[in-house]
Amino acid sequence: MEYFVQQLLNGLTLGSIYGLVAIGYTMVYGIIGMINFAHGDIFMLGGFAALIVFLVLTSIFAGLPVAVLLLVMLVVAMLMTSLWNWTIERVAYRPLRGSFRLAPLITAIGMSITLSNFIQVTQGPRNKPIPPMVSSVYQFGNISVSLKQIIIIVITAVLLTIFWYIVNRTALGRAQRATEQDRKMAALLGVNVDQTISITFVMGAALAAVAGTMYLMYYGVASFNDGFTPGVKAFTAAVLGGIGSLPGAVFGGLLIGLIESLWSAYFTIAYKDVATFAILAFVLIFKPTGILGRPEVEKV
Repeated sequence: MEYFVQQLLNGLTLGSIYGLVAIGYTMVYGIIGMINFAHGDIFMLGGFAALIVFLVLTSIFAGLPVAVLLLVMLVVAMLMTSLWNWTIERVAYRPLRGSFRLAPLITAIGMSITLSNFIQVTQGPRNKPIPPMVSSVYQFGNISVSLKQIIIIVITAVLLTIFWYIVNRTALGRAQRATEQDRKMAALLGVNVDQTISITFVMGAALAAVAGTMYLMYYGVASFNDGFTPGVKAFTAAVLGGIGSLPGAVFGGLLIGLIESLWSAYFTIAYKDVATFAILAFVLIFKPTGILGRPEVEKV
């Protein structure tokens, strides 16, 4: 039983990271109906921005407290990825918003390849390890709870609470929900649709940056191809939970993390990705909209 609880904790930690990235996918899809396949690479950029900040600060201020170091890493990563995603939306997606539906999809894939190769060229193809930032571990019987797991889960919970409040209780959230329902009517009622969509990209990038920083802290390594596998799994989480549903994205992320952790613990680790996508296919056969998704109503 203690081993099972340990794996549940590991799965929740990994699922929290996937959930933060999945929100970016589901927000963009909910508002403009496109899949931003470059979002996984925004997550990777967040990790590299945090890595660079870590290397610079630790070389200049050797005795800097970990809390301050982590806070600066988060803030800089969020600012950098927000600027990247805002630029991508303005340059690559907005001009194609009224074109046929495959054009933004192809552009998103092109942006993903561009970002991945940009990091590979500028930072090199090798993995970039960092020394452990947080090494404290607490024992509860045979269950080990590391401080970095607590940090990841707490930061995720706080951010999701803030995010839920913004979407459901603020003017920006009302504008986002109005744009999601009907862009033309929202514009007629005074909503700045272009600005709302840009802010949505910025918010999704900020959450991906937090996830990238947490991923770097948890695993202690960054690589130019980190955006692919975690990005695909986060997209899978969004689809599994219900693409377009914010609670579904979080639920899907936690579910993917738990599936990976439990499968790796009780079965061969080589097939954990196969198990994840097999469960996704099984769910979509019986519920094509995802677990918490709603059927899309065609506007006529």
